[in-house]
Order: sequence, then C-alpha cells, then structure tokens
Amino acid sequence: MKNPFLVGGYVSTKYFCDREKETAELIRKVTNGNNLVLISPRRMGKTGLIDHCFSNPKITKTYYTFYADIYATSNLKEFVFKIGREIFETLKPKGKKFIDRFFAGITSLRPAFKLDEVTGAPVFDIGMGDIRTAEFTLEEIFNYLESADKQCIVAIDEFQQIVKYPEKNIEALLRTYVQRCKNVVFIFSGSRRHIMQNIFFSSSRPFYQSAALLNLEAIDKKKYTTFVVNHFSEDQKKISPELIDKIYELFEGYTWYMQAIFNEVFSLMDIGGSCTLDDLQMAIKNKIASYEKIFLTTLSLLPDRQKELLYAIAKDGKAINITSGDFVKKHSLHSTASVQTSAKQLLEKEIITSENNVFQVDDRFFGLWLKTAFGTGYRL
Repeated sequence: MKNPFLVGGYVSTKYFCDREKETAELIRKVTNGNNLVLISPRRMGKTGLIDHCFSNPKITKTYYTFYADIYATSNLKEFVFKIGREIFETLKPKGKKFIDRFFAGITSLRPAFKLDEVTGAPVFDIGMGDIRTAEFTLEEIFNYLESADKQCIVAIDEFQQIVKYPEKNIEALLRTYVQRCKNVVFIFSGSRRHIMQNIFFSSSRPFYQSAALLNLEAIDKKKYTTFVVNHFSEDQKKISPELIDKIYELFEGYTWYMQAIFNEVFSLMDIGGSCTLDDLQMAIKNKIASYEKIFLTTLSLLPDRQKELLYAIAKDGKAINITSGDFVKKHSLHSTASVQTSAKQLLEKEIITSENNVFQVDDRFFGLWLKTAFGTGYRL
C-alpha cells in the first residue's frame, strides 16, 4: 500500500490494528451459532472489525458472509433492496450457477436479473418500484439463506434505523424470520447505544434477549501507537509516541478520525522525514477544510436557535447540563425551553449525540471546524 493508514475499507491484517480480543469473541460467538449485537459509536471501527472477522479462515472456509449497511434506508422496501442487492453482489463472483439459484428462489425479483450488454456480466437492475410486496420478497430472501449449501452470516449495520420505518410491527416481523433461520447467524451492529439496547434488551420488545452483546470501545492506545510508529518506519519516516498521543486524545481513540489524520500526515512527509507538531496541525487543517462545504450546507439548513445551541456545544466540546440556567447564560442562549426543543431536533438529525447527559457534536471534524470558525479554536 502506498499509504498504510486506510480510511476507505478493509484490506488485510497488516493494515488492521489490534482488536484481537473483540475478533476472538465475535468469531467464537457466531461460530457457536449465537446471534450478536455489536454496539459502538460511529467511526469507532465496527465495519472494519466485521470485515476483519469475515476474512478469517475460520469464517471463509465454512460460511457465506453478507454485509448490508441500512443507515440510508427509510422503509421496509429499501431494507429489502439493500439485503437483496448485497446477496446478489456477494454471489456474483461465484458464477452463474449461484446467481441462477438465487433468482430461482427469489421469484419476485427475477425480472431484475439482466446481463450487461457490453460485458455480458449479470447485473442487479432493479428499482424500488420492482419490489411489489416487500414482506413477500423478504420472506423469499430468508428462505433462500436458509436453504444455502453452506451456513451464512449476515451482518446488518446501523440496525437501529428500523425503528424509524413507517411500517408497523417491523421488529416483530424481522424477529419472526430471524427466529426461523437455523442456517443463518446474524450480526446486528449499531451506533445509537440507547436505541440498540432498547431493541434487544427491553423485555417488551420482540428481539429481547435474542442475541449476545459485544460493546466496541476505543482502540488500545499503546497498541495503536506501535501500529503507527511501525508503519511510518517501514517507509523510513519517523513519528514520536508523544505526537500520536495528541491525536489519540483529541479524537478520544475514534479509529476512523485518527486514521484520517495519519493518512494525511503520512502523505505530507518525505521519505526520511520526522513528523512535527506543525505537520499534525497542517493535516488536521487540511482534513477539516476538505469538508467545509458540507459543514456550511449543514449549517444553512438549521434554524437560528439550533445553530446557536450547536455553537455552544461545540465551544464546550463536551457540554453538560445544557438546560441549566448557567449554560443558557454562559452562551447567551434564548431560553431553557428553546434549548430543550433545539437539542431534541439536533439529536433527531444526528448532528449531536448525548451519552449520560453529556452532549457533543457527532462528527468530530465538524466539531473542530465549529470551534475554529465560531469559537476559540482547539489545542493539541
């Protein structure tokens, strides 16, 4: 790899840091037939961990693996589309035999199977309108997985999205299909802890106690430091543990953000060079600047009261008791009532997060940009 600090997908164990304990636990659970709930904040490395486990020989030799991110879905039809397309794309490299069997089992999607006019390769040519009855197609998909000639592992990322679907009894419907599957193990991963915990560990919900729990915390600092130092040295570049520690603390061990910064730093340095604090500052500045238009667009869509609260939370970094008189006065906000309303709306838009009454800007780069543009900035 020209740049060993990956931000766009899994390549191999060489470019994957640690997670040895989590990898062993995940593989042990699924190979023993246990469905698993994987919870961590977004950008902590859930997808990388799943990909890493799916590439393990214990998994590749015995299972078909499928991964579907449903974060962008808003109803059952889109959910079915994502799952169906993932199965098709996974089977596609295996040849026509597998694809024919797929469409033989899922008759409602058979019209979507076409051959590319130029390459002759099969394509999944389907629109949302082609899914006439989502529940029926979903049942066909589950039946297909159940009849597969090898056991299957299906990972559904950002699973908490299903609570936003307009259809009634989605959880009960999916729980029924999951319960029937004896040939399939499911990994339900999500980034909204309280929603995922309610789905799987509230006694009034259909998925109650149907899966084991694995919480993914920040990556170990010492192991990540060794990982960074080694990859720099392999390219005859140097970086001190003290500088790595500054990035780790700034992003609280969130893997994706740290990888993004070290990817940028690595690209800025010449062979034989030593990383400096200025290099880190430049890397952060470059990454934030690359997203500035997106940040400006996000702000332009927010009402004034929501923007004012967002600025206040970004200035504090971690805002506590935001409905208190002290917080309202400190940041010259309109009123406690307006803060309550704005906080609820920003949480629904997933622009901010709340954990144990501590509020933060969800996107750490966005938070740093807000601090720089509307606050006192940040320090390494």
